[in-house]
Amino acid sequence: MTRILYVFLSLFVATTAFGQSQRTLKFNDDWHFSLADDLQFRQENYNDRQWENVTLPHDWSILSDFGAEFPAGNAGGALPGGIGWYRKTFQVAAKDKDQHISIHFGGAYRYTEVWINGKYLGKHSNGYLSFSHDLSPYLRYGNSPNVIAVRVDNSQQPNSRWYTGSGIYRDVQLKYQQQTHFLPEETFITTPVVSPDKSTMRIQSQLHNPEKRKLQVALHLLDQHGKRVASSKTAVKSNKIDQTLSLEKLQLWDVATPNLYTLQLLLQDEQGKELNSLTQRVGFRSIAFDVNKGFFLNGQPFKILGVCLHHDLGALGAAFNKSAAKRQLVMMKEMGVNAIRTAHNPPAKEVLDLCDEMGLLVYDEAYDMWQKRKNKFDYHQDFKEHHVADLQALVKRDRNHPSVIMWSIGNEIREQFDSTGTVLTKEMTAVVKELDNTRPVTAALTETNYVKNFIAQAEALDVLGFNYKYGDYDKLPEEFKNVPLIASETTSGLQTRGVYDALHDTIQLWPASSKDKFVTNGNPDFTVSAYDNVAAYWGTSHERAWLEVKKRDFLAGIFVWTGFDYLGEPVPYPYPARSSYYGIVDLAGFPKDVYYMYQAEWTDKDVLHLLPHWNWKAGDTVDVWAYYNNADEAELFLNGKSLGKSSKTADRLHAAWKVPFAAGEIKVVKYNKGKAVQEQVKRTAGSAKKLTAHVTHNDFKTDDDRDLYFVEVQLVDEKGEAVAHEDIELTFQGHAGVEVLGTDNGFQADLRGLSDPKRKTFKGKALAIVRMGDAATTKAVLIKSSLGDLTVPLDKTK
Repeated sequence: MTRILYVFLSLFVATTAFGQSQRTLKFNDDWHFSLADDLQFRQENYNDRQWENVTLPHDWSILSDFGAEFPAGNAGGALPGGIGWYRKTFQVAAKDKDQHISIHFGGAYRYTEVWINGKYLGKHSNGYLSFSHDLSPYLRYGNSPNVIAVRVDNSQQPNSRWYTGSGIYRDVQLKYQQQTHFLPEETFITTPVVSPDKSTMRIQSQLHNPEKRKLQVALHLLDQHGKRVASSKTAVKSNKIDQTLSLEKLQLWDVATPNLYTLQLLLQDEQGKELNSLTQRVGFRSIAFDVNKGFFLNGQPFKILGVCLHHDLGALGAAFNKSAAKRQLVMMKEMGVNAIRTAHNPPAKEVLDLCDEMGLLVYDEAYDMWQKRKNKFDYHQDFKEHHVADLQALVKRDRNHPSVIMWSIGNEIREQFDSTGTVLTKEMTAVVKELDNTRPVTAALTETNYVKNFIAQAEALDVLGFNYKYGDYDKLPEEFKNVPLIASETTSGLQTRGVYDALHDTIQLWPASSKDKFVTNGNPDFTVSAYDNVAAYWGTSHERAWLEVKKRDFLAGIFVWTGFDYLGEPVPYPYPARSSYYGIVDLAGFPKDVYYMYQAEWTDKDVLHLLPHWNWKAGDTVDVWAYYNNADEAELFLNGKSLGKSSKTADRLHAAWKVPFAAGEIKVVKYNKGKAVQEQVKRTAGSAKKLTAHVTHNDFKTDDDRDLYFVEVQLVDEKGEAVAHEDIELTFQGHAGVEVLGTDNGFQADLRGLSDPKRKTFKGKALAIVRMGDAATTKAVLIKSSLGDLTVPLDKTK
């Protein structure tokens, strides 16, 4: 099979607001919850008044303390699973008796069963996919109450290689619409031709029309200012409608300028009365993959600079919050990231909405395993029955997002080593192509020998992703002929923010090989040095991983493992380690030093970052590094005395010095063509004397009414110098109407539960995540500590 150049000319549509003319109600409030299991709970007349009142999204696992006794193990975050029930009583107005009413779950982990008024609606087995149920046949109207009961079973452990969370952890909505309406999941929009001057948009939609009414569909495309730029109207001849719009002088969607338009689909009767509508944001862009030159966006060469992200949100666990997700994405974008891999499962749809808005490409991933298991109770036990329907649901839900550029059908799938991999790859690729032939299908592989790789032998994938295997990069084009390639996962570097161990001449591998489950010569305090010099045995340093991709045009891009630390999978340590060390940013959202290496390489911002801190013992010789860009070299000064200049090299992306410690000040100055253009200073800090707090909110505001405040605390000495060598316990208290949802410090082996309002700083820092209710009287958080109390206002935030 010859595949030299893959061009996918496609619009695409941001489905943030499949906002129909019917009502869509948030259904997150006033649920009752019990972490217990009894089939009586499904009965509509069961008395649940003693249950806990909760607001969705809800993750019951994150509310626990960490423990070694939980069967998920520390790979699963050292937190409990179990079985939980949710119940909610609600009324439906008599005037809505003729409406089609459905309930929509953004995601629940894991096995989820739903009853309405005692009637069983069904079971959903994929913990990461959205699902819905039609309630209409079973509802009561007027003053008669309705009771919905939901059983979520996450008791089979272990079922994942990372932390999953437990419960209804994404949004729930109740949708009202007329019996005659659009089917949103069947709407598909493409552009056979796309350019700034002239484009053609194709809109395929489908109706639910049980009364077989005579109908018409009107289309309107609006620009960013609400101005109508194109319109069309078509008489409906069947339940499947196929329409086109001819367009001129469009602004394309890309990562720098993610221009979005609004497409309105109006379902009307013969007299033009509106019965139903869809309102979608759309973005126009083209993508192409070339075996020699990598990736092209809108016809221009484009290196994909990506990170892998798991779905948890640190101290919030799996409970989704749009502003917390935006915080992660903003930090990644500021680092220079232009792409996200949703490792290794479908994301919340709101994440794709944010990527559409912010200009981030998405590698949308379906599965971490197929029939062959990675854990005893993982998705392999549901794969045979559900994998086709689940894959279809993913593609239908996400195919109208301009940010999505690839479908991944699997990560490090074990079937790549036997012939079942060939059969399943062909099957699933065909499933995707039937629903969307405008994007490439890929998988993240590990076997670089074609003869041994049965997934590649299927000759079905449009792009091949390879995880790690840096030494094999140059043989890949010959081994896998005429197929575009991407570094789908790299690095697996290990770091704890603010910890600096003496450097070795070579990268340390923790653990050293596959024979060792854990490192045998690690640090007794379960930390890993923040110099870029420790990695898992299959990985390498951040610098080397990027350099290997940077110099090879045939690699379309890179996805670093990972952008953020995440709960679970705490390689290289056993318990009490409970969250990962892989992240470029720690679990609390504090950047590790290597963040600035990427920022220097991946952005045009002026970057100069000096490490480490300057609190050492007499007689210590300290490795001092500086990440920089837009300069030729850097010079280091100790207490005003020059220690010489240093620069990057062909295989090193930082300046470096060895410095005998002397208390005082180190300063780095970078030079461009001999001229000093930027400097940074670090000083020996004294004892901690006070707290400072920085609150972020506006930077991460969304269209959601549950946006959060992120209170970042730093210890400082009497001169205001940051203190990283002392730590103290803090207690966060919200004033009336202000709720502290969680706290964190980024240390991977801190066993205090993340919902606890008390938190000891780590390397001088801590975080509180705060929600301010509508009834908040004093919009502030009080931080209590041995250094005194600090009141932090929330209404004067960045």
